[in-house]
Amino acid sequence: MSAEIESGTTRHTIPIYQVTEILQGAREQGLDIDAMLLRADISPALLASPLSRVSQRQYARLIRVMRYNMRDESFGLCSQPVRIGAFAYMSRNLIRAGNLGEAMREGFAFYHMMIGDFVMRLSIKNDVARVRVVHKGPPDTMGCYAERVFLFFAMGLSSWLVARRLPLLRVYYPAAEKERDAYVKMLFQAPVKYQDGELGFDLEARWLDLPVVQNLMSLRAFLRQAPASLLVKYRDQTSLTERIRRLLRRHLSTEMPTLEEVGSVFGVTPQTLRRRLRAEGQTYQLLKDSLRCDAAIELLGRADMSLVDIAAMVGFSEPSTFHRAFKKWTGLPPGEYRSRSLREVETY
Repeated sequence: MSAEIESGTTRHTIPIYQVTEILQGAREQGLDIDAMLLRADISPALLASPLSRVSQRQYARLIRVMRYNMRDESFGLCSQPVRIGAFAYMSRNLIRAGNLGEAMREGFAFYHMMIGDFVMRLSIKNDVARVRVVHKGPPDTMGCYAERVFLFFAMGLSSWLVARRLPLLRVYYPAAEKERDAYVKMLFQAPVKYQDGELGFDLEARWLDLPVVQNLMSLRAFLRQAPASLLVKYRDQTSLTERIRRLLRRHLSTEMPTLEEVGSVFGVTPQTLRRRLRAEGQTYQLLKDSLRCDAAIELLGRADMSLVDIAAMVGFSEPSTFHRAFKKWTGLPPGEYRSRSLREVETY
C-alpha cells in the first residue's frame, strides 16, 4: 500500500465540475484548455465524465498553470484581470496587521480596488461577524464562481493568518449549489443555508481579536505552497466525518466496521451517528464510498500497480466488484480512467 495511505493521510479528491468551472474564463478567451490540463497532469478526457474526480495536487497545479499562462490571478473569471503578484503583495501587508479583523478589512479593501465585479464586506451585529460578498458585475456564471472561490480562499487565508481554523457559525450559499451539499459542507465544515442573493459566512465576532501570528519567513513558505495550503491546511480534523474517516482508513483493505461498531468506538448510538453525519452532509455509506474512491484514484496514478492489487487495497476481494463500484463513483471503469489519465499525460 502507498506510504500516504498507510500513514492514514488519504486526501479528499475534488469533483470534476470544479475543474470545469474554474476553466470558464480560459475557455471564453479561446485558450488551449487541453494543454493547461495536461500540464497539471489532468487528462482532458475526464471532463467528459461528470462523476470523475481529480486529486488536490492536480487541482492546485492547474491553478498555478492557469495563473502563469493567463497572467491573471482571477483566472479570467472577472471582467478585468488581477495582476500577478497581487496576492503576494497583499499578504505581505496583512501579516503586519494587529489582529484578524484589521487584516480582513484591509484585504477586502485591497481587492475592492482590484476587482469591480464584487466586493467583500465585514460587519458586526449582536456579537456575530458577518462576511458577505456583494455582487456588482453582470449576472454570469463565471463571475458567480469567482465569488465562491474568493470566499473560500478568504476563509483559508484568514485561518492561516491566525494559525488556526476559524470555526464558522454558518455559510450562505446559492440555492443551485444545494445538490452539491456534501462537497460544500466539506469545504467550509459548517452548516450551510442555501438561498439566492446571499453569499458569505458568519463567525463569532470575538475571533476578529485574534492576533496575526505570521511573519515574513512563514509567508515565504506559505506562498510557495499556495494554493494547496489554502485548500487543506486548516481542515477541521475534529469533525465526525474526519474522525470516522481516519478510523476507516485503518480498515481500507479489509472489511470495514459496521455503523454499530463505529458507534461503540465513539461511545454513541448508531442513531446519533446518523444524525450527526447528516448534519455534516454525509451518510455512513457515502463516507465509506468516498474514502475508497479517493484511495483508488490516488493508486490508479501509479503505473506500477495492477488493477487487481488496487482492488484489494481498497477493500474489494473481486476485481469485477471493484470495477462496478468505481464506475458508479466516477462514471468510468478503473482501467479506462487510468488509461485516459496516464496515456494522455505521459505523451504530452
